[in-house]
Amino acid sequence: MELTKKSHACVRLEKDGRTLVLDPGAFSEADAALGADAILITHEHADHFSEPHLRAALEANPAAEIWTLRSVAEKVSAAFPGRVHTVGHGDTFGAAGFDVQVHGELHAVIHPDLPRVTNIGFLLDGAVFHPGDALTVPGHPVETLLVPVMAPWNKVSEVIDYVREVKPQRAYDIHDALLTDLALPLYGQHIGNLGGTDHHHLAPGASTRL
Repeated sequence: MELTKKSHACVRLEKDGRTLVLDPGAFSEADAALGADAILITHEHADHFSEPHLRAALEANPAAEIWTLRSVAEKVSAAFPGRVHTVGHGDTFGAAGFDVQVHGELHAVIHPDLPRVTNIGFLLDGAVFHPGDALTVPGHPVETLLVPVMAPWNKVSEVIDYVREVKPQRAYDIHDALLTDLALPLYGQHIGNLGGTDHHHLAPGASTRL
């Protein structure tokens, strides 16, 4: 499959002529989900879920469908009946030719005073894991981990320990829009040197074969 990094937490995966997009949010390009056959959303926060992005993608492709948790599905299902599917931890399904497993239930703690929203991660073809906004360990071997490198709810030591615990063959940064160009090499150095895996950073629009 081919992975294309979009801005922040959004990635596109292409296999056998079909396209799956994860988390096209408000920090991602306006066309991040266009051309998708399937769209997966991990949770309701705006940097992962942009209703205009989803509407544009589903209107452009009448066969496109969304899989997400209830809080997001409730916002868009009425406009696209039969095309928005609610999933949760432990569910499995097929989307755009990918086999998908759902792992996780809650967003990471931002602050104890803030209520935690639901959050799910998606394991694709038993190989690529996008955790959304949580350090979920899927309990399944992972070849490629999409690692949330910087967020209000984490610090780099936690990111390093997460990569060590999952033990992927390789890790690619996501959730990186809050980092400046000055900070990116520093984070990359720490995760690459201490994470114990092959670590990469892709600029928005760059692609790689997995």
